[in-house]
Amino acid sequence: MSTDRPDWFKSSHSHQNGECVEARRIGIGVELRDTKDRGTGTLAFGPDAWTAFLADVKRRDFPAA
Repeated sequence: MSTDRPDWFKSSHSHQNGECVEARRIGIGVELRDTKDRGTGTLAFGPDAWTAFLADVKRRDFPAA
């Protein structure tokens, strides 16, 4: 899947420091990629996985690294 299509977007809440991701809709799902290294690939989420991911982000429900 090409990562050079123009339909990628960043959140309006993104900072200009390059520490963000870009997203695009693919069918009924969403793809994410790193703005610093767009060629490394994407993460693809179906509708249920995307909803669960957003809920976790909003709760900041991630294990410590």
